[in-house]
Amino acid sequence: MKKAKCRDEFKNAYRKALQFYLFCFVFLTQMLILSLPSSLECDPESGLWLKVSSMATFNSSNTLSSTFYLSGIPGYEEFHHWISIPFCLLYLVGIMGNCTILHIVRTDPRLHQPMYYFLAMLSLTDMGMSMPTMISLFRVLWSISREIQFSTCVVQMFFIHTFSFTESSVLLAMAFDRYVAICHPLRYATILTPRLIMQIGIAALLRGACAMIPLLARLAFFPFCHSHILSHSYCLHQDVIRLACADTLFNVIYGLLLVVVLWGMDSLGIFVSYVYILHSILKIASREGRLKALNTCASHICVVLILYVPMIGLSIVHRFAKHSSPLIHIFMAHIYLLVPPVLNPIIYSVKTKQIRQGVLYLLLRTKTGSTMS
Repeated sequence: MKKAKCRDEFKNAYRKALQFYLFCFVFLTQMLILSLPSSLECDPESGLWLKVSSMATFNSSNTLSSTFYLSGIPGYEEFHHWISIPFCLLYLVGIMGNCTILHIVRTDPRLHQPMYYFLAMLSLTDMGMSMPTMISLFRVLWSISREIQFSTCVVQMFFIHTFSFTESSVLLAMAFDRYVAICHPLRYATILTPRLIMQIGIAALLRGACAMIPLLARLAFFPFCHSHILSHSYCLHQDVIRLACADTLFNVIYGLLLVVVLWGMDSLGIFVSYVYILHSILKIASREGRLKALNTCASHICVVLILYVPMIGLSIVHRFAKHSSPLIHIFMAHIYLLVPPVLNPIIYSVKTKQIRQGVLYLLLRTKTGSTMS
């Protein structure tokens, strides 16, 4: 009876967390769009950037365009249609894999445990980080349009960077989950309650979103009087600010601080958690027991490396290798956004017995249902 009540609490927490995520996405997107200023125009006498109405902007020859132009893969434009095929397959694998994880965690009562709810959060953040780029990428590769409006670009940046920071927080929460499970197994259920899990998920999302709002709100007031050609097929903050003809020192320093503080805190927390985990594992007498305990952490360690290595590499390339080949920037950016959503479900499906059984059960049930029909 107590176990059934605990499962119901986890279900309610899971449902409320999903509803809150969706509400925040809609609300923050609307606020970002509404906060954008109207078009800007340069006054030739005073040199100031003035707000003008949309009709005046349309008729003026000195208009500052609010349209950016996305880039595909330079030098390979004639192969864009063929290049879109592997990208399409990667997006399809990522979406199907993460949706499968979410469905299994929701429907299988055996997986209504903290570890798997954190895994569901990871799948949500993976999709939230990669899917906003999908439409603009295929519009470029299929030669439909390279244009993207400034407001759309800001919203895209918001989702990409917010979910990037959120995913880092979720990985920290998963490290804490492994620490409690290995170092304090008898107190696992009392420490990681449904209420605490829901609060962790909400705090992770709000931390990433609130950290990005000052950065993007300031970006909305920058004049872009130089080139409007972006380096990627989607918008990144570090790529947009280099096109601004204004003082971007605040954005550069603030963006660097966000990376150092938020990712630094999360990575330090993960490192400390594993120090305690290893200390507890070494106390286990049997070799089989130590290997079993380490095996429960293997999936999480792989996922941490998959996120942090491309993330750090992309930041280093943008800040210290600005004049390197554009192919390096594009390659790193696509690894950063596509590899985690694609590999994370595969890693957990292979390394976690319960998830693997859930996937097999789902496939066999689907196959049986189609055979009977």
